[in-house]
Amino acid sequence: MNKKIVFISGANGGLGSVITESFLAQGATVIGASRRISSSDFPHPNFTAMLVDFTSPELVHQAVLKIITDHGRLDVLLHVLGGFAGGKPITATTTETWDQMRELNLTSAFYVLRETIPYLRKSPSGRIIAIGSLAAKEPHANLGAYVVFKTALTTLIQTAALENADAGLTANIVLPATMDTPGNRAAMPREDFSKWVQPQDVANLVLWLADDSARHVTGAAIPMEGGHA
Repeated sequence: MNKKIVFISGANGGLGSVITESFLAQGATVIGASRRISSSDFPHPNFTAMLVDFTSPELVHQAVLKIITDHGRLDVLLHVLGGFAGGKPITATTTETWDQMRELNLTSAFYVLRETIPYLRKSPSGRIIAIGSLAAKEPHANLGAYVVFKTALTTLIQTAALENADAGLTANIVLPATMDTPGNRAAMPREDFSKWVQPQDVANLVLWLADDSARHVTGAAIPMEGGHA
């Protein structure tokens, strides 16, 4: 990752923080973006914090333009941003929940892909990597809005892979099961944490997908099942 310019959405979340730290440790120059983030979150000379609301097309446009102005190029997009809401059937799902799941889990990805792909295509090692959900592999009762848009995210990333293969730009998505993050532990304190996916394992896979050794892997939806201590 030495000297690569890496843009991470949702950079300071439970998983995003581990991914950000992993890329910094490998020598990448990281622009970490979120609605709430500061340089003090990652005190590293190669880290830049960027406040971005990824549900705003204009703000996403401005953010990507600033990256290109400051660094001259972009090599890797890591789209970690997402959100979860569930527990209710379709008939009890509010319009607000539906819209929120669409904006956080699909539309935000569309905006950032639309802005970054023209620059990523110019990189000799352009990479798009998104974080989806294992739940998106099949329908689940009472998780309709979440699963619908996470499933659509997978299709969006695989479409990007097809459209940009000619430039050598790869696009892949990782589908983890429940991850062992502080937020998930607080929300589900009675679960067996030993069966959850470790964020560092996800970060290690993402690092490999961003590496030159993964240049022939594109359009993949890679499940991470968990279930092992």
